[in-house]
Amino acid sequence: MLIYFYDLKTRLRDYNRIKRRFYYDLKKSRLSLYPWKTKSVIVVDDSAEALADQFFFRYRRYVEVYKARAATIEEVF
Repeated sequence: MLIYFYDLKTRLRDYNRIKRRFYYDLKKSRLSLYPWKTKSVIVVDDSAEALADQFFFRYRRYVEVYKARAATIEEVF
């Protein structure tokens, strides 16, 4: 299981345009099938790693992304 942490990093005047385009494309992609309850974390299966990497690569100028591997995830509250 992979956890992608991301944050938009763009100039203030371009922020809303980039944010709309990013989330629009995210909703249209197959990544929208995976759970993402917050606006900065997506959890995907190992089989979708290439798909997620390709999606974030398109926004490499505007998004800062970190990827972590996890065996299990537990909800605290």
